[in-house]
Amino acid sequence: MIEPSLPSKRGILLWGIANLLVSLASLKADRAEDIVILDSTSTRHLGIETTTVKRETFEETLFALGRIEPRPEGHAYISSRIAGRILEENIHEGEWIQKGEPAVIVESLQPGEPPPKITLLAPIDGLVTKSLKHTGEPVTSESPILEIVDVRLVYAVAKIPEDKISYINEQTQVSIHVVAYPQETFTGTWERFGSEVDPESSTLEAFFRIEDANKNLRPSMRAEFTMSLSQRKEVMAVPREAIQGDHYQPHVFIKDFEIPDAFIKARVVTGSQNDQYVEIIRGLLPGDEVVTRGAYPLSFAGKGGISLKEALDAAHGHEHNEDGSEITQEQKAAKAISEATPQGQGPSPRWVWFLGWLCVMQWILLAIKWGNRTKIS
Repeated sequence: MIEPSLPSKRGILLWGIANLLVSLASLKADRAEDIVILDSTSTRHLGIETTTVKRETFEETLFALGRIEPRPEGHAYISSRIAGRILEENIHEGEWIQKGEPAVIVESLQPGEPPPKITLLAPIDGLVTKSLKHTGEPVTSESPILEIVDVRLVYAVAKIPEDKISYINEQTQVSIHVVAYPQETFTGTWERFGSEVDPESSTLEAFFRIEDANKNLRPSMRAEFTMSLSQRKEVMAVPREAIQGDHYQPHVFIKDFEIPDAFIKARVVTGSQNDQYVEIIRGLLPGDEVVTRGAYPLSFAGKGGISLKEALDAAHGHEHNEDGSEITQEQKAAKAISEATPQGQGPSPRWVWFLGWLCVMQWILLAIKWGNRTKIS
């Protein structure tokens, strides 16, 4: 009968050290997984740009959608008091007319040679937005002929959530962008609220008065509103483009202060945000260099051309583990023992005890790891 051979002391030692290193690596794995190392060419091609995190005044803003509407006093129709037909049009849709200028000549249905005529004048300055009747068409006192809107001074109407209504008043600073003119910013002044909350969207209309000397605005144009609600000092915030990931697990990339072209993925807890910045409650320190431009492609860049171990070895001038941690004296001693131990010898009680110690350390490290995860979650 052939008895199975026992593993050598070197084999047992290597097995135990391997398990211990796996446990250590599980605690350090986040660093290896959360660092992206590029070469200088890749960094240049990605167009990486960073900004330094600091505490400053943070403006909390509200973003809303809405539309352009004419003011009641800047909106008028031209109509005839007598029945007849349109004999002549002096103004057409899309043209500007001054108050008191002749707009339409109507020929009356009353008998006469020639039949009586009436000239209809513009009641306000404005743009002819609709031409509802044309030369030769019959008109009555009930049918308007032209619609005129003074587009130099109009309303921008925003839909405000109910919980934000109390923040809006005459002092509220509002920037308005009209989709048709994205390069132009209009300043709005709050004038009044609507009379009823929309039950489906839980919003109330807010009317902001805006001026447009260029006469570019038109009724029903879509508008985007950015309103300043409050300001807080000494708030740490980063540009919106720096935030990556989803709403539940946001993160940013921080430039490593030791390794060139290396970027660390840092998980953050965010707070309020405005149209430019996001408040950072936890996860960053003042002075961190956060990636802004190029942050999105960094999520897919991998570790680049070199490993974390190689980068750290080059930066520090001594050897590291594959996960980036420092090689301890115990690891160095274990490596020397494994290289010096002769093969083919059976295990002794001392080696069995050492193996048991390694297993205990492994379980302790695993318990620490899962305990940390429980605290974070």
